[in-house]
Amino acid sequence: MFRGVANLNLDSKGRIAMPTRHREPLMELCGGRMVVTVDPDRCLLIYPFPEWVEIERKLNRLSNLNPRTRDLQRLLVGHATESDMDGQGRMLVAPALRRFADLEKKVVLIGQFNKFELWDEARWEAKCEAWRSGEGLTGEGLPEDLANLSL
Repeated sequence: MFRGVANLNLDSKGRIAMPTRHREPLMELCGGRMVVTVDPDRCLLIYPFPEWVEIERKLNRLSNLNPRTRDLQRLLVGHATESDMDGQGRMLVAPALRRFADLEKKVVLIGQFNKFELWDEARWEAKCEAWRSGEGLTGEGLPEDLANLSL
């Protein structure tokens, strides 16, 4: 399980250095082989390869006759790009993916259970500020299972 927040920098070649605490688990889990794809929230999703294979299986089982399902399949699978961690724990983020998420120099890596999210730092801070002000996490429209979650 991946958790926590790390502020990182993209280097001039578009690489990020995975935080040290994640490197060994990633090497054990997937040999440093990962898949990066896009998320509708305009961040990137980084999956260890075995986790990504399961996501692809799930997406492939969905009927592509539904236009929203087809759009999601196009978005996630169409942008999926393999990236291997190098000996220094760095991984390349492809230029098209960086453009999609508006990633410049300062980025934030968020552990999300079986994957990571990679955000532009300013966009992430704006999202956090919206949550702090109560937008999106309370009130109408919360799924029942989330509304009943006790922390």
